[in-house]
Amino acid sequence: MDSPITIRLGQRARQRIAQDGVQARDVAIIPAAAGGPKGLILHGIDSWLFGEWLPAAPRERRLIGASIGAWRMAAGAFADPVAAHKRLAYHYTRQTYPDKVDAAYVTRTVRGMLEEVLDGHGSEALGHPQHRLSIITARGIGPLARTGGVRWREMAGFLLAAAGNAMSRGRLARAMERVVFHDARDDGAWLREGFDPFSTQFAALTDANLRDALLASGSIPLVLEAVNDIAGAPPGTYWDGGLIDYHLHLPYQRDAGLVLYPHFTDHIVPGWLDKSMPWRRARDAALENVILVSPSPSFLARLPSNKMPDRADFKHYGQNHAARIRDWTFAIGESERMAEALARWTEKPDLATTAGF
Repeated sequence: MDSPITIRLGQRARQRIAQDGVQARDVAIIPAAAGGPKGLILHGIDSWLFGEWLPAAPRERRLIGASIGAWRMAAGAFADPVAAHKRLAYHYTRQTYPDKVDAAYVTRTVRGMLEEVLDGHGSEALGHPQHRLSIITARGIGPLARTGGVRWREMAGFLLAAAGNAMSRGRLARAMERVVFHDARDDGAWLREGFDPFSTQFAALTDANLRDALLASGSIPLVLEAVNDIAGAPPGTYWDGGLIDYHLHLPYQRDAGLVLYPHFTDHIVPGWLDKSMPWRRARDAALENVILVSPSPSFLARLPSNKMPDRADFKHYGQNHAARIRDWTFAIGESERMAEALARWTEKPDLATTAGF
């Protein structure tokens, strides 16, 4: 029977596993991509990782994410991560919207959903004994510095940004910069030396900015409102972190440990605007210590419509909310098979079944 997961290994990760096997104590970083509902397909792995495997080998670990990835990593840093991931899957799946909706309505809905997920436990994500949470956002500069919530200004600014990105990532860096909200106990030193065209600002996570940072990290332009002037961070307009860091192409090789990356696809795209540009997929030294785990084609073929949940489903199902919720819930349940397969592989890793980048 085909495996429900696909595994790709960087060269350093492959060598280490060949010598020592897969040890939870060696995992230093867990990234989580933006991607909206696609992140739900990792629910089973998230619950197993944070509920069973990682707690058995406590050590300081960096959890870093953008958009739904940031929400997943925040849930992983709660005292009861399994309950937090269940809340995230439940409330995210049960979002419903009328036919015609504006950004203010979506923002209110998502903020309310965030409160349900945090459930009064947000401070736990800031003080976990081992986990160090980082949330990635994009701050507008240049034409996106201050749009004032005016739709035509936002649209014009993002059209210019997209046109620049089509030429190079460096041109996109003229319209936005990365802002990392990080655990105050971890200064993010591994990200402070430049590694791409974007400037990076840093702000410590606190009770005063956790909610706004999580909301901003998933604030899709023109779909949600921007989050303005987040406490403790540079003043300005904040958007979805996936605009710059869609799949988190970060300098992982700077850490001596392994990077365990549960992902909804088997490749890494730097920014959201790069999705249609396969030549920009990451294949460099940054991935040398990465273990990338993703759903296999045979697994996806068993899901409704032969695919994982995605944002287009809101339009596809329309007002048939019950059907969408049913199909997403089925996919979340099936994700347990991915977790079981990964657990088996960590116990007895078969390198012959893995690929490289």
